[in-house]
Amino acid sequence: MQTLDHIVNIASVTHRSPFRYAGGKTWFIPRIRQWLSSFAIKPTEFVEPFVGGGSISLSVAFEKLAHHVTMVELDNQVAAVWQTIIYGDAEKLANRIMQFDFNTENVKLLLNTDFNDLEEVAFKTTVKNRVTRGGILADGVGLIKTGENGRGLASRWYPETLKRRILAIIPIRQRITFRHDNGLNVMQQYVDNSDTVFFIDPPYTALGKGAGSRLYTHSQLNHSQLFELAHSLKGDFVMTYDNEPGAIELVSRYGFDSEAVAMKNTHHAQMTELVIGRNLDWLRTMKETTLQQHAFAL
Repeated sequence: MQTLDHIVNIASVTHRSPFRYAGGKTWFIPRIRQWLSSFAIKPTEFVEPFVGGGSISLSVAFEKLAHHVTMVELDNQVAAVWQTIIYGDAEKLANRIMQFDFNTENVKLLLNTDFNDLEEVAFKTTVKNRVTRGGILADGVGLIKTGENGRGLASRWYPETLKRRILAIIPIRQRITFRHDNGLNVMQQYVDNSDTVFFIDPPYTALGKGAGSRLYTHSQLNHSQLFELAHSLKGDFVMTYDNEPGAIELVSRYGFDSEAVAMKNTHHAQMTELVIGRNLDWLRTMKETTLQQHAFAL
């Protein structure tokens, strides 16, 4: 299998999400643009059944790459943030972030307090996402210690940036539906919609690696069921997966197309992820164009 070896510089991509997210897909945004632009008719609905930090869905909504976007997330903490931003008082959340007296004592007090109110959970989750190692929200994760430039716990706390990103979503909320639901169930509801497309980015590590339970609260997934469901979709889809034997076997079993794509993880280590679909000619065309541009520049 060839590798599409052009690594996207995520610093060149507009960051829309208020989350730091383990397994985030900011690096894939240029390729999603290419995929959606390859359709003769703009998709009516773009569905992301495992939305997580939402960088892909937000980019599609901001750039009007589909008429409407449906974001789906099962995790209660993540869902509380999206429900507040899409349907609740997003401005209040943004202002509370700005006004928070950020210090170790207040952070620990907040994280050790249980809340039932949705907006309280959203605020706590936003802070937790900014102070834990890797932004991980699963139970048991530790807090940032040294951090960037010796800033310690505050090294990822950028209240002005968070406020700006949250407020920017408000004018486009009418283009977005958020569902606190099981991604497979939502996919099933759209299975016969030929004008609906799907970006499927499940918790990879549940497939064969033990780290999944440390990264995601909901790390268990029936991957064979997911591939079976993807195979039955009337609309098109793109999946991203760990490039490992279990995923490659499922690709072969269901007759899908796949390409290994170079990227860098959160620790800046170069690696590859598997992009899966029915036909990835658009992705290979993107590589050829990039190589031609590079050659011309030289």
